[in-house]
Amino acid sequence: MSFGQLFRTKSLDALVGETEGEGRQLKRVLGPWNLIALGIGAVIGAGIFATIGTAAGGQTTAPFRPGAGPGLMLSFVITAVVCGFTALCYAEFASMVPVSGSAYTYSYGTLGELVAWIIGWDLIIEYAIGNVAVAISWANYFNTLIGTFGIYLPKWLAIDYQTGHVMPEVVAVAPKIFGFPIIVNIFALAIVALITMVLVWGIKASARLNIFMVGLKLLVLAFFVIVCIPAVKVENWTPFAPNGWPGIATGAAIIFFAYIGFDAVSTTAEETRNPKRDMPIGIIGSLIVCTIIYVIVAAVFTGVIPFPELRRLLATEQGEPLTMAMQYAGQSNLSIRIVAFGSVVAHTAVLLVFQLGQPRIFFAMARDGLLPKGIAKVHPKYGTPHVATIITGLVVGVAAMFSSLEDMVNLTNIGTLFAFMLVCIGIIILRIKEPNRERTFRVPGPAWGIPLIGALTCVGLAYYLERSSWTRFGAWLALGLVFYFVYGFWNSRLRHPRPADVPPTPPTFKE
Repeated sequence: MSFGQLFRTKSLDALVGETEGEGRQLKRVLGPWNLIALGIGAVIGAGIFATIGTAAGGQTTAPFRPGAGPGLMLSFVITAVVCGFTALCYAEFASMVPVSGSAYTYSYGTLGELVAWIIGWDLIIEYAIGNVAVAISWANYFNTLIGTFGIYLPKWLAIDYQTGHVMPEVVAVAPKIFGFPIIVNIFALAIVALITMVLVWGIKASARLNIFMVGLKLLVLAFFVIVCIPAVKVENWTPFAPNGWPGIATGAAIIFFAYIGFDAVSTTAEETRNPKRDMPIGIIGSLIVCTIIYVIVAAVFTGVIPFPELRRLLATEQGEPLTMAMQYAGQSNLSIRIVAFGSVVAHTAVLLVFQLGQPRIFFAMARDGLLPKGIAKVHPKYGTPHVATIITGLVVGVAAMFSSLEDMVNLTNIGTLFAFMLVCIGIIILRIKEPNRERTFRVPGPAWGIPLIGALTCVGLAYYLERSSWTRFGAWLALGLVFYFVYGFWNSRLRHPRPADVPPTPPTFKE
């Protein structure tokens, strides 16, 4: 094994050509509005419904973290700008390489196989592990919602093992096998199983369901804004930044979780009717729409609850942020229930899009030989990567039953920022290596402009994350390298090419 073999790249024509092999074609059924809806479905979810409170108020206990206060509005804009630089790079890549795999595939064509593996392994943090966190959060809010109707599950069926096993009242009533208490989050498993079945059924059905949920949660957010506007007080926006720049920057790093997902649009490139035109529209369009919505919601939220009171309320853990604001504004139980229902729908939409994205990463890696080839099978009737989808569902569902929310969230932000940084660097490299390649969408300016700024801003945002996140991320990457050198390197199709893998001429995409 030579050092150079670790950084072999695939030509972009080969990456596109491999999608045309028999039994490896996904159905092209998505248009630009489907893609924008998928992006909104992934972005507007757990972040805006869950992180807005802690980002604005900060954390008063160790580890101390300054809150952004009303400056959260600026935090959302800063995060959107950072994501926007990356979104432009994603759009250029997706228009040139309309292939499943997102940043993994782009890295394979520019930075080499080892980096591509690292990115693919890293994206598991964003999609699969991130979705475990969303599934746990969904179950929590669903329990709260059905509780308003007087329906309660036994605690040992409604909480994860890590949390429940240190609660004597839960351990005492839980059934036991060989002395070990059975404590599982059954709702987290149930929602993942349901979403997995929908995704196996077909991408078009999944996209339609997503559009319905996107419309519903946008209506709920509009409802929150409308009913809370009368309670907004301008004086609550003063001081605008009670903790100065550190508070705003730290808030931007925390709410980055709210933006994770716009890149999930790029994982559906092979299922898009006209990817060279529609991919940039879907990626950038969804980011713009979500930013506008976020700033409006943040303005209302911080205008309703003054900063000192927000910190006090967060210290007593009184509900999720938006329902907390409605309670503070004296809204009726019915109004609060509507927003709680919207939170459940929002989480469901995020689950759908992330569960859609992760199998397509696995699918692309298996097609390249870095994972077992059986994962790259396409369902003969539904045209979906059903094996990868089912494996993802099993992993996420089982992990969500037993894992705690905090453990799953810790890895997500830094892993995604790392992936975004490498996408930006990939654009710079590709501009140098293949300057004359057709680009139906091009990042404005020179190669050392926006892509370089995008990479540096990702690093800058990661700086404001907790140091423990860096440690966990390093351990995760080390585990991934073990997998690569034990299996991926020796089975790579780039190492053992087969003539059938690449058709003689590049394919043309059907409109």
